[in-house]
Amino acid sequence: MKRASQKSPGRAERRRITLLQLQEMFPDEDAARRWFESIYWPNERCCGHCGSVRTTEASHAKMPYWCTDCRSYFSVKTGTALASSKVPLRKWAIAIYLEQTGLKGISSMKLKRDIGVSQPTAWFMLHRIREAWNRPSATPPFNGPVEVDETHVGGRRRNMSARRRESLTGRGAVAMTAVAGVRDREINEVRAQVVDHTDAETLQGFVRQNTRPDAMVYSDDAGAYRGVPRQHETVRHSVGEYVREQAHTNGIESFWAVLKRAHKGTFHKISPKHLHRYVLEFAGKHNLRSLDTREQMAHVASALIGKRLLHRDLIADNGLSAGGR
Repeated sequence: MKRASQKSPGRAERRRITLLQLQEMFPDEDAARRWFESIYWPNERCCGHCGSVRTTEASHAKMPYWCTDCRSYFSVKTGTALASSKVPLRKWAIAIYLEQTGLKGISSMKLKRDIGVSQPTAWFMLHRIREAWNRPSATPPFNGPVEVDETHVGGRRRNMSARRRESLTGRGAVAMTAVAGVRDREINEVRAQVVDHTDAETLQGFVRQNTRPDAMVYSDDAGAYRGVPRQHETVRHSVGEYVREQAHTNGIESFWAVLKRAHKGTFHKISPKHLHRYVLEFAGKHNLRSLDTREQMAHVASALIGKRLLHRDLIADNGLSAGGR
């Protein structure tokens, strides 16, 4: 598989999958099972509970394999984000395709209609798929040069009722959620995360965490980036300057544009409680753009190994509003 960080080839060079080809890939449940097994067990079948390869086929109705070491039944879903799901594997494979190929994402209502499940099931499925983008915190920092920027996600004042507008103070990003982002120009990879504040301590900490000490950093002239401990150049948005030789933030701003179009055009509202999941999803999808569709699907499916998202954990109170904005 090609590295996701390679520069994106021309559109004609990337091999896509049409809906007819998708139907040929997954004509039935057995074909979908074989596809997942080829990704999860490329060399030899192993137990999803203990990792043992001492396994045999079994006659269990839902768990077709038996591990002789931990003495447990298992299936290809065991040990992945699909574990305990009653949704057929064929529908999971199609959902991964739809989620990955939709530039602006796919809503739970559309997925419900496309694969024939309930809206709550579709919503839970999409959040399970988003676990593929839940990367480890020890990811190596970018070499640079990088662009850094922040944006705000949420409802617009002009769309609020007069009573709600009167309750707000300040202007601009009041009652919106801040997101910080960094893009490595050399490998065209993006990282983004929800942040509590957009002050110097928060944003410069984000830069330090995601860039090497010798990385070149480009930002706008927001005061929070002043004094960032990196080689640093700014472009002065405050006076209408957007590009000065290599100094610009156009790449990371293009990523924000996709995220905002998804927010307004596909999901319409995203709650602060779950916003971080959507941010990780769109950063992850951006970083796979250079791959063929089959490779993208395989990457997402393989990234679900070892992930687990229980419904009770998904809906549990995390201190943030569950109201859509």
